[in-house]
This record gives sequence, structure tokens and C-alpha cells, in this order.
Amino acid sequence: MSMVNVLPLPVLLPLLGAALTLVARRSQRAQLAISLLVLSASLAVAVLLMWHTHTEGPMALWLGAWREPLGIALVADRLSALMLLVSSFVILSVLVFAIGQGVADGDEGSPLAIYFPTYLVLSAGVSNAFLAGDLFNLFVSFEMLLFASFVLLTLGGSGTRIRAGTTYVIVSMVSSFLFLVAVAGVYAAAGTVNLAQLSMRLPDIDSTVALALQLLLLTVFGIKAAIFPMSAWLPDSYPSASAPVSAVFAGLLTKVGIYAIIRTQFLLFPDSPLEHLIMGAGLVTMLVGILGAVAQPGIKRMLSFTLVSHIGYMLFGIGLATEAGLSAAVFYIAHHITVQTALFLIAGLIERAGGSTIIDRLGGLAAGAPVLAFLFFVPAMNLAGIPPFSGFVGKVALIQAGVEVGGPTAWLLVVGSVVTSLLTLYAIAKTWSYAFWRPRLDGAEHQTLEMPALTPSWGRLSDAIGATVAAQRPQTPITPPTRPVAVRRDMPPAMFGGATAVVAFSIGLSLFAGPLFRYTDAAAEQMIARDAYVRVVLPIEEGR
Repeated sequence: MSMVNVLPLPVLLPLLGAALTLVARRSQRAQLAISLLVLSASLAVAVLLMWHTHTEGPMALWLGAWREPLGIALVADRLSALMLLVSSFVILSVLVFAIGQGVADGDEGSPLAIYFPTYLVLSAGVSNAFLAGDLFNLFVSFEMLLFASFVLLTLGGSGTRIRAGTTYVIVSMVSSFLFLVAVAGVYAAAGTVNLAQLSMRLPDIDSTVALALQLLLLTVFGIKAAIFPMSAWLPDSYPSASAPVSAVFAGLLTKVGIYAIIRTQFLLFPDSPLEHLIMGAGLVTMLVGILGAVAQPGIKRMLSFTLVSHIGYMLFGIGLATEAGLSAAVFYIAHHITVQTALFLIAGLIERAGGSTIIDRLGGLAAGAPVLAFLFFVPAMNLAGIPPFSGFVGKVALIQAGVEVGGPTAWLLVVGSVVTSLLTLYAIAKTWSYAFWRPRLDGAEHQTLEMPALTPSWGRLSDAIGATVAAQRPQTPITPPTRPVAVRRDMPPAMFGGATAVVAFSIGLSLFAGPLFRYTDAAAEQMIARDAYVRVVLPIEEGR
């Protein structure tokens, strides 16, 4: 069988698995076995695709027996293959964690029968987004993600999850509507939605129309990627979900939006006048996100704001529009997927061990759960960019690329990235100090903690930069600890196994940063050149 024929498997296998798990809804063991088998097979296919695209170049498969310009194209190059490999590993590891946790965070009455098929549909949507060769198929991928995300967010049916899920769906539906408008506009202007054909036709259309289409697509993908000021939905949505769900969302869903920006920016609009706009959005996203993070009393919300903040690093590399900048951005995406997923999984372990993720209610975890402390410490330092971890390598590469480009905007981003990294370290160190290092006490003493009001995210961000928020929840007395925390000992091995696997993968990225950077250099060169991608998708005789 030709290697190109395995190209649809990362999409088809999870969809087939979703159908089988629905049929086997009365047998949780059968659902477990099917899900693990399907996702393991998808990971194996991702490894094959990465090897083939690295050694043989891009490959494309047209579906539906239509002639090339009319059918649905699936395309794999170095960039999409790397994203597919990292996402497949993360999805499998998170499933292992979820199984250990009892699925859907162990909530009684949760509709467990739909967890597995929905999770597999999510996997299919992520894979389809990375392989999509046209804008409409990319739109279908986002709709698959929307459907699966809403179900997973609201598993358990609690009021908090329903409210968070409703916000997420409303924002996603608005972005989906805008995406449809963008697809229609692109088709009206260029007569196609195939990315390879568009790369040849868009330079010939009116520059004002092309700029309007680019702005519309950037807006759509900016909402998906949680770029400021379109990020208000994220810190209110992700923390309310169960640990496995919030982990896979934090690790992957925003990166699908960033991937779409990279694909369209470098393939369709290579000589864009919006590079400074992208870099400016990256700078503001970095700073606003991290200022929100340092003001949060809860680990999940802190991680959600750092997630927003570090999207700015990826925009930094994209906006530079150089091979070095794009390579560093791709490297940072792979790094951030693993680190952010690991931290959200470990936040679930902390909540299970200490009964909360509010740092003032925790303490003594380093003594009570040293393995958990180690699992948190490694990705936390990686996120903060402490050497020799991959976060440090990626940030240094971005800074070097920015210095090479020069100019006021690039230098502002260089300074902003350093400030963001230091503030990330501060937020992480505060969490470590409160939750792990200090002894947990209890007794008659009380302290007062000002809890944030349930105001819009901008109110909380204003708190971070010193503005006054009109409505504040009354001060809530918190009993600080006076003795070592009693850590729960009933941690299922699969929970630790899933989290440890992601942490180990992130360490692997650090150990093999050199080969990975050579790979991302080649991927960036391939993206900027565009010729190999276009040739493999369209026969030469198709022309324009």
C-alpha cells in the first residue's frame, strides 16, 4: 500500500472508533479498549507520516474520486506532520489520565457513555484541521471541534460548566459564522477554496479585497487561538472543565487556531502588510495575559491566563515572517502543547490531593506528595523558560530572530518576551511557594483573601494592572493551614502515568532540541518557499 493511502487514517480511525464506542455504550471496558486501540493506531500513523514527509517531502490525497481542483484534498508536509504527531501523543496520554480518574473527573451521574465517542470526534477534528487542504474542510474541522468541545465542557451538568460551555459555544458560533463569510468571500474573489490554488490566484485579485479577506481570516483564527482582545472567553471556560478536558483543550485547541494562521499567512498572504499588526497583537497578548496570571488565586485560572500570554510568543515568530522566526514559532508550539497539557493534568492531581486548586487553601504538598511536586516543578520551570528546558531554547530562538530583523516593533517584542518570561516565573514561583513549599497550618488563626468577583475577564485583567473594579465579592475568610496537609493516597496509577508521559515527552523535546530545530528549520523553509506544497497538491498543467 502506498504511503499516501494512510493519509486519511488519523481522521477516519477516530471517527470509526467513535461509531464503535457508541455501539458499545453499555460496556465501558469495550469503550476503553476501542478508544485506546484507535488512538494508539493514530499515533503510529502520525509517526509514519512525519518520517515520510521529512525524508520524501509533502504528499497529498484527493478524496471522493473528483478531479483535483474540485475534490477534497488532504495534505501532509513537515509542519502538519509534526503537529499531528504531538497532538496524537497528547490526546492518547490525556485519555489514559481520564481513565485513571474515572472518566469526566469522576463526577457521579456524568453521561460516561458519550465521553469516549465525543473524545474521539475531538481527535478526528484536530487531525482533520492539520491535514485540511482547503478552507471549507478546515471549517468542517472547527465545527467538529465545536461539537465535541461543548459536550466535553458540560459533562457533569453542573451550573458552572453549563455557563462556561454556553459562553464557549456562543463565541465559537460567532467565529464560525465569520469563517463562513470569509470562505464565501474567498470563493467569490478567487473562484476556489483550495489552499494551493489560492496561493496562485490571490496575488492577482485586487489588493484591497485581499487585505479584507486576510483581516477576516485573522479575526476568525484569532478568536480560536484566544489572541487579545479576543481571549476573554478562555479563562472563564477552561478552568470549569474536568482536568482531562481542560488539559486537552489548553494543549491543543488554541494551537489549531495558530496553525491555521501560519498556514494561511505564509501560503496565501506571503507578502502581507499586516506583519506589524500580528507582532503588535503578540506583544499585547503576552503582557495582558501574564498580568492576568499573576493576579489569580487559583492554579487553573493562573494557567489559563499563561496560556493566553504564551500565544503571544507564537505570534512573535509568525509576525517576523522570516525562516528563523517561523522555525522558532513552530518549535514553541510543539513545546507549549506538551507543557500546558502537563500542567493542567497536574492541576487535576493537585486538586485531588489537596482538595482545591486555590493556592491559599493548599500547602505542604512537597512533603506530602514529593512525586507530585516533581511532576509540577519540571513543566512549570519549562513554561517559565528556565534553562536547559525547551521553553528556554524556544524563547532564545525567538529573541535571536527578533534581533536579526530589528526595528522598533521587533525590539519591543524582544523586551516584552523577556518581561513576560520573568512574570511567568513569578506566577509559577508563587504557586510553588504556597501550594508546595510552605507548611500547611490549621487552627484558630484566620487570614482574609480577596476573591475575584464574577465580573468579565477584562475586570480581572484591570485588577492586574491596578485599575478599580466596581463590583467585588465580599472578603471571604479562609482558614490557613497549621499542620502538614493530609494528602489523598488513592491516586490511580493511570493518572500519574498519563501526566508523567506528557512530562517525559516535554523533557524529550528539551533533550532533542537540536534535531527538532533542524526539523522546524526545514519546515519553515518549506512553508516560505511554497513550491513543494503547491506541486504535490496540483498537477502543473492545472495552472491558474
